[in-house]
Amino acid sequence: MIGENSLNLCFEKLMVFGGGNCNNGKMGGAAGREITEWKDIPVELLLGIVSLVDDDRIMILASGVCSGWRDAISCGLIHLNLSWCKKNMNNLVLSLAPKFTKLQVLNLRQDKPQLLDDAVEMISKNCHDLQDLDLSKSFKLTDYSLYVLAHGCPILTRLNISGCSAFSDNALAYLARYCRKLEVLNLCGCVRAATDTALKAIGHHCNQLQIVNLGWCEKVSDAGVTSLAYGCPNLRELDLCGCILITDESVIALATNCPHLRSLDLYYCRNITDKAMHSLAQSGVKNKREMWESVKNRYGEGLVHLNISQCTALTPPAVQAVCDLFPALHTCPGQHSLIISGCLNLTSVHCACAVQAHRALAATPHPAL
Repeated sequence: MIGENSLNLCFEKLMVFGGGNCNNGKMGGAAGREITEWKDIPVELLLGIVSLVDDDRIMILASGVCSGWRDAISCGLIHLNLSWCKKNMNNLVLSLAPKFTKLQVLNLRQDKPQLLDDAVEMISKNCHDLQDLDLSKSFKLTDYSLYVLAHGCPILTRLNISGCSAFSDNALAYLARYCRKLEVLNLCGCVRAATDTALKAIGHHCNQLQIVNLGWCEKVSDAGVTSLAYGCPNLRELDLCGCILITDESVIALATNCPHLRSLDLYYCRNITDKAMHSLAQSGVKNKREMWESVKNRYGEGLVHLNISQCTALTPPAVQAVCDLFPALHTCPGQHSLIISGCLNLTSVHCACAVQAHRALAATPHPAL
């Protein structure tokens, strides 16, 4: 909500803008024009007020006051969140997209599917500056939406289509050919779209990718993941939870080719063995020896999150080696960044601080009873 002090500041500026005087409740505007109604507020001040509004519903209502307000808000509005809309979102997007042509961030996440392809087409025709788009849970969208986005929004850097189960891998591969600036891509649950075919296209065209979510995309195999690893060396976070087909080959490719990897989720990837853990440990040694400072300064200290829950083939020595090489991986209470739930054979694995705490407790003299 807008604070009282912020509003006071706005109206103080309004007084200055109007000449600093007030006659019978009327403020003198630029060039002697009196500001007697809200619609007379100068564009510069209106944009300042708009910047303080944190409720997009108010913005939408304000854009309907008059053509001047509509034009001003159209020029100044770059973030829009419509996730609050529980019905008629499709019609709302159809009406707003032609007005808000400068949008850079658009959140259309839905609890119940409302969006249709015509709304995405309207976005692609009018919002060419769009960089961040959330279409998650848009179950009714078809491949046509990805095709029009590919041509209308080529500078996308973040795209969330998690749960969009109707998209195909051919449409996703097509999008990758045109949206080459993607840095964040959420494909969680896109069981038809996230295949090795699509991942090969993404690895070939989207070399700036840093964060990818492939959770529960059961068709993904080593061929797709290795294509990402080779094509996207800046990968920092990769979620492979539930990708039951992948093996050590995927982890080895990531460890070898993605030196900035900070987060890796392998939940329920039961084909992962100690060989994968040894490759991660070796990558930690290599990073420390060859480029520790650059990794530390820009990306943090190597792996900071590793989920190997339900990877029951792993043994304590291999996992402990990874934990020892990456000090940000914790098993101690409150800092679980090495997640091993469901792996009863790994209960002996501990991070450095947990070991130190145990030693300190053991060394503390106990009073004689």
